[in-house]
Amino acid sequence: QVQLVESGGGLVQPGGSLRLSCAASGSRLIIYTMDWYRQAPGKERELVATITPIGVPTYADPAKGRFTISRDNAKNLVYLQMNSLKPEDTAVFYCHVRLGSKEYWGQGTQVTVSS
Repeated sequence: QVQLVESGGGLVQPGGSLRLSCAASGSRLIIYTMDWYRQAPGKERELVATITPIGVPTYADPAKGRFTISRDNAKNLVYLQMNSLKPEDTAVFYCHVRLGSKEYWGQGTQVTVSS
């Protein structure tokens, strides 16, 4: 059983930065692609960024140039560094991994961008 626990969310002013962390336990995730998703109020959950086992990232358009996904395989941690935050980034951010036919999600961490 895999458990994912996100942290690092909070309230930040427009233009500010936050670093989200995802701690994984229950399985060595070194061989799996990891993702960050987000869900804004009244909207569907959307993919933000993905990172392969060897650290190759891909980003959704809203995240390009502002967000950086990274991982520490030795510690089973995945990060999302978010810079130049905008009010439209306000959402609950989720860590996600797919192991074969099973998907696992964290409980989410709230990010609120407001002045």
